[in-house]
Amino acid sequence: METIVIVGGGAGGLELATRLGDTLGAAKRARIVLVDRSPGHFWKPLLHTVASGKCDPQVTELAFTAHALDHDFDFIQGEVLCVDRAHQTITLTPRGGRHDDGVCRTIGYDKLVLALGAVTNFYNVPGAARHALTLDSVADAEAFRRRFVDGCIGAGERKEQVNVVIVGGGATGVELAAELSNSARALAEYRVHALDPERDIRITVIERGDHLLPHLHPLQSQRAANHLRSLGIAVRTATAVAHVTDNAVIDTAGAAHRADLTLWAAGVEAPELCANLGLTLNHIRQIVVDSSLRAACDSRIYALGDCASYVCPVKGAAPPRAQVAHQQAMFLAELLSRRDDDGPRPGFRYHDYGSLVSLGPQTAVGVLTGAITGKSIRVGGATASLLYELMYQKHLLQLHGALRVAAQTLADWLRAKILPPVRLH
Repeated sequence: METIVIVGGGAGGLELATRLGDTLGAAKRARIVLVDRSPGHFWKPLLHTVASGKCDPQVTELAFTAHALDHDFDFIQGEVLCVDRAHQTITLTPRGGRHDDGVCRTIGYDKLVLALGAVTNFYNVPGAARHALTLDSVADAEAFRRRFVDGCIGAGERKEQVNVVIVGGGATGVELAAELSNSARALAEYRVHALDPERDIRITVIERGDHLLPHLHPLQSQRAANHLRSLGIAVRTATAVAHVTDNAVIDTAGAAHRADLTLWAAGVEAPELCANLGLTLNHIRQIVVDSSLRAACDSRIYALGDCASYVCPVKGAAPPRAQVAHQQAMFLAELLSRRDDDGPRPGFRYHDYGSLVSLGPQTAVGVLTGAITGKSIRVGGATASLLYELMYQKHLLQLHGALRVAAQTLADWLRAKILPPVRLH
């Protein structure tokens, strides 16, 4: 049997492992191995709900080991240190994760799929990497949540305003700002040290461009900005950041935005590992792939999702979105399951079905694009919010099937009725 190793258990990597396990793995035609440094999967577009305290990742996170058992693939936890393309092996950290504790592990592969995702791009802004927090992982989101809740409690005790600055007016920054505002109000309702959310919590979103959510229609962007302002959130567009300190964000005009807590959500790039593989990369370290999602200079390596740079001859570069990773996982699952590996290879084609951005409970903005007509329809309000929730349900359907998703949805609904809306611990 050939061995197909998938590095990265994000939206694309885990779905690919699931599909290949259900086909090649179950039929004993190939050994499917998923490698990830974390023990479980969490859907990255929802990390802002962890950062705001709305979501408990220990409940939502999917354990890789249990999922691997159900879908006939192997899971190995560890961080990839290097890839030996000549000998077709990858080297992982020792068991336990510490580089200096034990012997590094080596895994051979016949085909290697890199689904490494993306990390925050600080664009070499002085002080940003040192003083700003990120939302690259569940651990990052939890670290932000603890500091935000502690800040809210401290504000209630000392009656001193807590200033939160979010750099980046894309989907992550806008969604986080809205959720933080709602979390502050929820904490006030629970009488957390007499917190006044309007007086004690100051949230500012800084965006370099002229509009928030630049991938949406300007009217939708303006609608999102107006909604944030209605929540008491300061929106600063056409504002570039010059440097970041431990207590302020300084823009290029010299204005200082006081920041007790800074979150950087201004862009992404591929992980540093991509730069050490000897593969062709673009300017943000993404691996350049052809229409079969193969690396440009190694036919045994594939890449998908945010770490891959696929440029459609008609539609241009595929954006770093979950729907792209989903479509690429479906494409690779079919391609790698083919028996005639030397025959004509189909080409990947990305279909943009639109984009939705949550603005808190019961409201969202976005655009939907027809698969056949290609026409776009702008949506908002409760309808858009419902469609936003269905995106996550669709992701779960790809992994679990309808019955388990229905049971989990019921459990989540009951949990929301019993537990407080914001996690304090």
